Amino acid sequence: MDLPGVPTSLINALALCAHDQRLALVGGAVRDLLLHRVHNDPWRGVPDLDLVVDGQARDLVARLRRALPASAWRSALDHGSYGTVELELMLGGESWLLDVASARRETYPVPGENPQVSLGELADDLARRDFTINAIALDLGSGELLDPHRGQHDLQRRQLRLLHDASVRDDPTRLVRGARYAARLGFDLEPASLQQARSTLASWPWGWSFGDPPGQAPAALGTRLRMELNVLLEREPWRQALEVLQQWGGLLLLDPQLQVDRQWRRRLVWAARLGVPLLVALVAGASDPLPLAERLQLPHRQHRLLAQWLRLREALPSCARQLSVPDWCMLLEGHGHGPDAVALALVAGTGPRRPLLRWWLRWRRLRSPQPAQQLIAQGLQPGPALGAELHRLRAQRLGSERL
Repeated sequence: MDLPGVPTSLINALALCAHDQRLALVGGAVRDLLLHRVHNDPWRGVPDLDLVVDGQARDLVARLRRALPASAWRSALDHGSYGTVELELMLGGESWLLDVASARRETYPVPGENPQVSLGELADDLARRDFTINAIALDLGSGELLDPHRGQHDLQRRQLRLLHDASVRDDPTRLVRGARYAARLGFDLEPASLQQARSTLASWPWGWSFGDPPGQAPAALGTRLRMELNVLLEREPWRQALEVLQQWGGLLLLDPQLQVDRQWRRRLVWAARLGVPLLVALVAGASDPLPLAERLQLPHRQHRLLAQWLRLREALPSCARQLSVPDWCMLLEGHGHGPDAVALALVAGTGPRRPLLRWWLRWRRLRSPQPAQQLIAQGLQPGPALGAELHRLRAQRLGSERL
């Protein structure tokens, strides 16, 4: 079964280099190929090629290096502890990304924690995946299609079926990935899988007493949730994906308030317009955004932005008429509030909207009608007096602006 656009020479070289190791193409490439060839879905383009080999991945990569011309190699990154090697090859004038992994089995001693992984066989590797439609493999040696979990049946029904009864308990990020697939492929979560998700979420999100301190989910889970959400927001049709995740009850993974939030669409649309990170805009709707930012381990800059916005929110008056234009500028430009914090206030619907929007679009760019060089030429010496005069002239100019 040929992959559209993938050089036959690459597939043949991989099969040849496998020798006595079983090598299979797995994941999205097989799923999308079946959707295209069997169910007449439009071809979505060649994704990165995920390969699983019985035995050590690095041994296969070493043989592949000898089989391909030196000009084909761009990079090879060996993640030794995970048994995977990331390759970038140049073939036929195109760049190809390959992820070659040793077949692994995994166990979850603590729900939500990173799994314990050991070498296994191809069947073990397929059993550790998220949904049946991603647990189909194409054996590159024999050409056999391996489908031990009836993924083709679920492709035909256009549904997402979790692989086992503890899938969400072991790794709740599977729900976020499921929402991505649902939005991209137009699939639904199969009823028993939806019931599993909802029953698991009934005791979620951070109330499981695993880890330290009690009542907190494992820190590694927060990191994985952030990474999955970033992929959803950056690469997928995020409106549809977040709608699906909320319908499933999956926003409970983040915060109960977000699960009932009806303003996230507006926030994210405005965030895209004003250049605010979409995940920050989503987190801003939480009942207590800063602890959620800590659980997700947001980058320091994003965490600081949320803190600045919360301080600004406390300082903003409820009525725009309480302040003049110069006073508004003094408020929005002082107390460590940067332009990004004002942008987040606009995104979140914080305070009187009109003065915030006027400041963002116009007032912040207005300067003294006389530049410093002109005032110095008129005899004013550089120093505090010059700064005070520039401030007075700017305030005078702002005073003529309409609120």
